[in-house]
Amino acid sequence: MTGYSFSTPAVAESPWIANGPEDDGFNWDRVEWRTHEDNVRRLRQRIFKAAQAQDWPRVRNLQKLMLRSWSNTLISVRQVTQRNAGRKTAGIDGEVALTSPDRTDVAERVHHTISSWQPRAVKRVYIPKNGNKNKLRPLGIPVMMDRCHQARVRNALEPEWEARFEPKSYGFRPGRSCQDAIHAIYKTCNGPHAKRVWALDADLAKAFDRIDHERLLEAIGDFPARDMIRGWLTAGVFESSKGFAPTEEGTPQGGGATRGRTVVSGCTDGGSMVTKV
Repeated sequence: MTGYSFSTPAVAESPWIANGPEDDGFNWDRVEWRTHEDNVRRLRQRIFKAAQAQDWPRVRNLQKLMLRSWSNTLISVRQVTQRNAGRKTAGIDGEVALTSPDRTDVAERVHHTISSWQPRAVKRVYIPKNGNKNKLRPLGIPVMMDRCHQARVRNALEPEWEARFEPKSYGFRPGRSCQDAIHAIYKTCNGPHAKRVWALDADLAKAFDRIDHERLLEAIGDFPARDMIRGWLTAGVFESSKGFAPTEEGTPQGGGATRGRTVVSGCTDGGSMVTKV
């Protein structure tokens, strides 16, 4: 999910569902999505505010609450299996979930494996690069269960780092885009007393292919899902023509949490879409 506002005042909290479906009659088509969206939004805001206050014990407790929240599981599974453009793309296990019964099954499996899931290798595929179709860009496609767990972890980790990022960093952040960076540059360069009337456009070659795993894990500290993130970083890559290859550095592009660069952005300060004006 994207576009969260971290400045909206929190409203009275509804009871959190942390233990999964309340009965055996769980039906995907009858889920009250607004309630679960509100639960996740409010808890993200609480994590953000605790991080702003640098109350780290509270941040970690709230993140643990998010990670075991049934609302978070439902929202994450819906994002991966119903809303994302890649919902029909399978990982190495060939599994997708395109029907309500399948999504119900996935949600229950994801929630029951919150603390026991072992990340799988990603599937290597190649797509044409934007602006140059003669060059191919490698993607790493995680299995669907990994993508759902990554979305859960992202909801716990992202609010903390949103509170820690520089205010004029725009890369890979929810509710921000290239247009925001362009606007900031324009305001700085177009002022009546502007002194910096130039912009530097730079691209780090293979930046995400060379991310240091230990440096990244050091950056997230004692985050509750740290071991699962380590598992994603080292799960390896499977390519049909080459077989399995371990990943000793870097983060494959194509997933939702670490591979979606939520954590990486914290280490690189937004990659190539950063303005400091």
